[in-house]
Amino acid sequence: MPEFPWGAGVATGIGSLPGTDIAEAQRIVLGELPGLPHLPELPERGPGADMIGRTAGFLVELPVQVYAGRWQVAARPGQDLRRTADLLERDLDQLTEQADGYSGPLKIQAAGPWTLAANLDLPIGGRMLRDPGAVRDLTDSLAEGLRRHVAEVRKRVPGATVLLQLDEPSLPAVLAGQVPTESGLSAYRVVDGPDAASRLRSVVEAVDAPVIVHCCAPEMPLQVIRDARAAAVAFDLSLLKDLDPLGEAIEAGLGIFAGAAPTRPVAGRRPESKQIADRVRTLWQRLGFPAARLPGQVVITPACGLAGAPIGYVRALLKACTEAGRRIAEV
Repeated sequence: MPEFPWGAGVATGIGSLPGTDIAEAQRIVLGELPGLPHLPELPERGPGADMIGRTAGFLVELPVQVYAGRWQVAARPGQDLRRTADLLERDLDQLTEQADGYSGPLKIQAAGPWTLAANLDLPIGGRMLRDPGAVRDLTDSLAEGLRRHVAEVRKRVPGATVLLQLDEPSLPAVLAGQVPTESGLSAYRVVDGPDAASRLRSVVEAVDAPVIVHCCAPEMPLQVIRDARAAAVAFDLSLLKDLDPLGEAIEAGLGIFAGAAPTRPVAGRRPESKQIADRVRTLWQRLGFPAARLPGQVVITPACGLAGAPIGYVRALLKACTEAGRRIAEV
């Protein structure tokens, strides 16, 4: 069985949490997800804390700004980029303080190159996705920026095994040619699977850390993710329709971050660890893999980010995910 850079029966979050207090968010994550904590993202803080702006802040020699409510490539760094850098610095300072002495896996997140290309505008208008040369430059810039970010986190938490999650919610639409142009009357070109995998792989190979590709959209492109040489894939279990590609990916040694816990309260009920664990066990049994392999290869997560959830529910959910991880480890 392949070795994975996390312990057996662990749980983690996808990334985003509600609120604007990074100190409190970091306390929740380190307290409720001791086996695989992550650096929380707080998009409610506004531009620069959102997924696209935060990731654009990592770009090397490719400055960005907010224009008409959207992020676009800029001629030079300005106040939007300074705010983005300041928010990240505060987050990393909290991580350094609260994770002092921590030893084990630690996950950080950023948007992947295709989601960034589908949401970041060129100075002349239109998404970067329209220009293959711009996508290439964007990917190279992102790869170098994330390599530096991983190195910085490793320096601040020297006992951590840093894992990088690339969020790619737009990847299925990019592959299907369904990213709309500004007018909404047409869509950008189809990107074929090998090209998509090649750009993703250039980031995966540059960052010097195991990479998880997260896609919580329907039609998750597992073959592209495997061809990009990711260590794991993260997805919402409720969107899974075809089990065969997943079975092949597991057989090939891909790690699974199973989004098995609802991101909002269901009928006012608190999340139950037994129910979460049973969902994952049932899927594993349907796929026909040995029970002993489950806790090492699978990490339990919420179905997606938790930015819009009540804070009390978030605490209970992350606690239930951790307990569900312990349950699946009891083979």
